[in-house]
Amino acid sequence: MRESILRATVALVLALCSALAIAQAYPNRPVKMIVPFAPGGASDFVARIISPKLGELLGQSIVIENKAGASGNIGMEAAAKSPPDGYTIYLGNIGTIAINPAVFANLAVNPQKDFIAVTEVAEVPSILIVNPGVPINTVAELVALARAKPGELNFASPGSSTLNRLEMEQFMKIANLKIVHIPYKGGAGPAVTGMLGGETQVMFVTLSSAISFVQAGRLKALGLSTAKRIDALPQVPTMAEAGYPEMVSSSWQGVFVPAGTPRPIVEKLHSALLATMDSQEVKQRFAGGGVTVVTSKTPEDFASFVSAEGARWGKVARESGATID
Repeated sequence: MRESILRATVALVLALCSALAIAQAYPNRPVKMIVPFAPGGASDFVARIISPKLGELLGQSIVIENKAGASGNIGMEAAAKSPPDGYTIYLGNIGTIAINPAVFANLAVNPQKDFIAVTEVAEVPSILIVNPGVPINTVAELVALARAKPGELNFASPGSSTLNRLEMEQFMKIANLKIVHIPYKGGAGPAVTGMLGGETQVMFVTLSSAISFVQAGRLKALGLSTAKRIDALPQVPTMAEAGYPEMVSSSWQGVFVPAGTPRPIVEKLHSALLATMDSQEVKQRFAGGGVTVVTSKTPEDFASFVSAEGARWGKVARESGATID
């Protein structure tokens, strides 16, 4: 009996020593960050701002891999199936992690089982924009136009299961509108490009994906999903000011690693990410794009937040009848 206990104790000590040795050596080569959307969207914006500082703190370069398609599911699946060694990290968001499981019937990944949540890194509000060719300048004028021409306007989205799609579905339900959904593959970047080209007339999109075009006058902004106006676009009212207080929301971004990643590596990544997000340079660059730094005190805190978000937005997705177009 004593020998069995001793053997078990020795095995546990060896395992702990091995895990600590792995963490001390980690990383000794570049780390890949999978972004499940094309360049130009909010996820890519966040990844390219945090990766240099994170790489500096870890002592290795962070290589961004944009792996777009299927509303982010292709990149998410690739990340979940990667070796759990800390050399593949995944920048997940509200759409891929919290909404997709409620919309895709045969999702190959269970985000809450196949990943370890490390920390939230950012929250990105949404902005309601229209093509400059649309003869309106306010939310009220959009509502009047859409009611006068039911089914004649198109709204873009970064994908069928994204927060931006659900925001428009919710808005149409509240305002009693009928606008045709046009989903784009690859995320917000392609969707905004389509609107710039006149393929669609209106959309909710993450602020970071559209702010430069609004500031340049290439897109018109009607309302923000923030609780109050922002300094970067002081002339743009909130959706609440426009008469729709229900339309306050934001898209969050967070870092995940494949399930099975050793705890010491998870903790090392968590510490490095918190230090990254505390950088004044990162905060300033985020603020320029209307993005707010938000971090999780512990990986467990982030996991609890993810679970609650999955329940919340899964309910909205089901009640809205959102389907894959």
